[in-house]
Formats: sequence, C-alpha cells, structure tokens
Amino acid sequence: MKRRDFLKNTAASSALLTLGGLSLSSFDNLEDTTEVKKITILHTNDVHSHIDPFPADHPKNPNMGGVARRAALVEQIRKEEKNVLLLDAGDIFQGTPYFNYYGGELEFKLMSMLQYDLATMGNHDFDNGIEGFYAQLPHAEFDFVSANYDFKNTILDGIVKPYKIIRKDGIKIGIFGLGVELQGLVSPQLYKETVYNNPVEVAQEMTRILKQENKCDLVICLSHLGFKYSNDPEKICDVNLAKKTKDIDLIIGGHTHTFLDKPVIEKNSDGKEVLINQVGCYGINLGRIDFYFDKKNKAASGNGRSIMV
Repeated sequence: MKRRDFLKNTAASSALLTLGGLSLSSFDNLEDTTEVKKITILHTNDVHSHIDPFPADHPKNPNMGGVARRAALVEQIRKEEKNVLLLDAGDIFQGTPYFNYYGGELEFKLMSMLQYDLATMGNHDFDNGIEGFYAQLPHAEFDFVSANYDFKNTILDGIVKPYKIIRKDGIKIGIFGLGVELQGLVSPQLYKETVYNNPVEVAQEMTRILKQENKCDLVICLSHLGFKYSNDPEKICDVNLAKKTKDIDLIIGGHTHTFLDKPVIEKNSDGKEVLINQVGCYGINLGRIDFYFDKKNKAASGNGRSIMV
C-alpha cells in the first residue's frame, strides 16, 4: 500500500473509533484556553518482533500491523501535534524469525528510527538471557526503565534506570517501569541474579520521588504486569496497582495482550482517577492518550483511543 493511501485510510478508520473522552477534571475553571498545553502520548506493547504486516490471507489479522505503517502513522501525528512521546511497555523480543536470526538488533534499530523515547522490559526480553539483551543495547537510541527489577548484581546495573523525567513544553513528565515476576515465566539462568521486588511497594516509592520530590506534573507507569486476571482477582495487575497506589496518572500496560478500544478508568487509594490502557499485541494497534494542562501545568483532562495500524 502506498504511504499516501495508508495515511488516508488510517484517518478514515480512526474517525470510526470511539473516543475515550475520559475527563480527569473539568475545563470549566480554565480562564484562558489559549494557555492550555497538550501532551500526546503514543504507545505500543507486546510487539513480539512483528516487523512485517500480517499477510492478506491471515485468518485473524489480515493485512494489519507492520513497523513501516506504524512509522507513517507516528510521523503524521508528530506533524499535527507539538509535544509527542512514544513509549513501549515491553515484550519487544520473541515471536518471529527476525528475533531468532538477529537477536533483537533489528527491533532496537527500527524503534530507534521511529524515535521511541522510552521502554520497559517484559519477560520475553530476557529470552536471549540478560547478556543477550545487554548485547543489543548499543542499537537502542532510547532508554529502558524498570523500578522493581533490581539489577544490582548483573551487567544491567546502572544501565536500566528505575525512572526517567522528560520535559515537554514546560511540562515535567515522570515515567517509571514495572515488570512481571520472572520466576515461573523465565528460566533463572536467563535472568541471572535479577531480583523481583513488590510492584505496589516500588510504585509507592516511585510516585513519592516523582510527584513529591521532583514535582512532576504527570506520572506515567510503563507496566508489564498484565491488565487483570479473572482467575486470580487479587494478583498484582494494572487494575489492582491503580487501586492500591496514588499519584499515578496513567498506566500503560502489557503482558496480557489485552485489546482496549479506549483507556479504562480506575480510582486510586485517594479516590482520584487513573487511566489504564493496553493495545493488544503484535503492533496491530497504536495507543494514543492526549493530556491537557492548564496554565499552572495541572492536568485538566485526558482522553484516549486505540488506532488500528
């Protein structure tokens, strides 16, 4: 498909999607809307080395996805919006022969070309061992964050940070990562001495650092914990994380391959709203969340949707 036709079709398809319209609070108190700032957050999860689009005769996802199409969509949004962040919630690796042959080099190079800002680690990102992940990092022109994986006694110590603060148009955005428990999912010989810490306790510490100490205007969690587990309602997941913590504004999730048309809203421990989003898997969708800020850089509202690639 020609790039021009793709963009045209994408715009038409997006118009049919249900918009989130997820109000964090009202714009009624804004005296001068010309001073409103907008931050656009684009995100992926569980792409699993899917570089090419699915074939036209695929039974479930015919002619969907593909890095080139995602790149064209991201490029178009960047032309339309002033302040854009591109994030990934893990499981970049494993799923096609591209990973088996190149070991993650191609995935990181392409994400760098798309100018990803930040990513977290999923369990499959350990599939070539912690050394295999480390070996591909020179190809990644973006950082990784993971706060509850303690890499102190591994080669990733000091390389994968707990959090990162990014500034856009005077807005201070704090982003931290959380990963799923590796024991039982990944062979210990692959993750070595990586220590898994309780995500809720770590999230509380991260929000204290980002919101209270660093005065971030927006706090985002890149999570690879899973959206929720119907067979185990108490298991730590994005929904339970939102309920048990405070000061997280947005959770971008992965791991469970959950397709959400628009973000879900949960109330945190202070009774305030948290947006949670996840866009399935294999690069089929691109998530988009728009946050609006008043002249004091306070988040006034947010909305989101999933865009088919």
